[in-house]
Amino acid sequence: MPTRRDLLILAVLVALAALIPLVTGMRYIVTQATLFFIWAIVVTQWNLVLGVGGIFSLAQMALFAVGAYSTAMLGYYFELPMLLAMPIAALVTVLVSTLVGAACLRLKGPYVALLTLAVAQMLYLLITNDTACFTNPPSGCMPFFGGVRGFTRFGDLGFRELLGGKWYVAHFYVGLFLLALAVLFSLAIIRGPMGLAFQALRDNPGCAMSRGVSKFKYQLWLFALSAFFTGLAGSFYAINFAAIGPTVFSISLLLFLMSMIVVGGIGTIWGPLLGALILMLTDEAMREFGDWRDIGLGLILAGFVIFLPRGLMGLPVARLPRLSGRRRAD
Repeated sequence: MPTRRDLLILAVLVALAALIPLVTGMRYIVTQATLFFIWAIVVTQWNLVLGVGGIFSLAQMALFAVGAYSTAMLGYYFELPMLLAMPIAALVTVLVSTLVGAACLRLKGPYVALLTLAVAQMLYLLITNDTACFTNPPSGCMPFFGGVRGFTRFGDLGFRELLGGKWYVAHFYVGLFLLALAVLFSLAIIRGPMGLAFQALRDNPGCAMSRGVSKFKYQLWLFALSAFFTGLAGSFYAINFAAIGPTVFSISLLLFLMSMIVVGGIGTIWGPLLGALILMLTDEAMREFGDWRDIGLGLILAGFVIFLPRGLMGLPVARLPRLSGRRRAD
């Protein structure tokens, strides 16, 4: 069965990834792998919204930021433990995504993309234009949303005190655990009965709605639930780096993550993970080339859009019609 096969693949990948800190003692590799886990969580959930649900949303990084800022503010203002702040921040992200979805999902196609992007920019301007002093710590005036300086010193998971200089190894395994949960959720959606409804709404909404499938209800459900793991990824990002600021709203980061989905394969289970791995390795390899780095990534994306629109995971599927055609001809 496909589900059994996918679960086996996930178990093997998690087991292999768990060996990374044991095989290599390099802190840089382990921390970059942790960042990969965070971005992989975001793109797997974005792929559910964009590739499975057919919702052209550009609000994913805004939801990511909601999770990150909620965690920082809960720790900074209320001194909540991070283990408690993380699920609360994820639930706040679900609430925000429900409100955004209720406003956006009655629209179609590019109008959804434009409105969700406008929501993201509105949140960015709300944060960066917040200059009024809310508190006055020794470091100086602190706006309620942190302003352009963002938040620091809002708490951690306790691994820095417990493990000392090896705290990043514990964060690695936390990130791996969260990614495994996010992929399991994606599998449950794509391989389950709900996945058929989402795909029907994506491919033939008129036929699906004539069969009693409510487009608005199903898409809002997917948009809201996928935001839970997106907010959780944002929360862990803030904790991992012990800081969060408005740079998470950058258009370049949003396009970089969207490229991961395109390169790997939109609507597939493993495509976003493959795309995230390839683009992170490519980005790392081109780090020394300065401005040419962005140009190179842009050329890679353009090449995939033109020559491999189904992404790397679409290669075997693309060959099937040709093979079957030859067999019929023979």
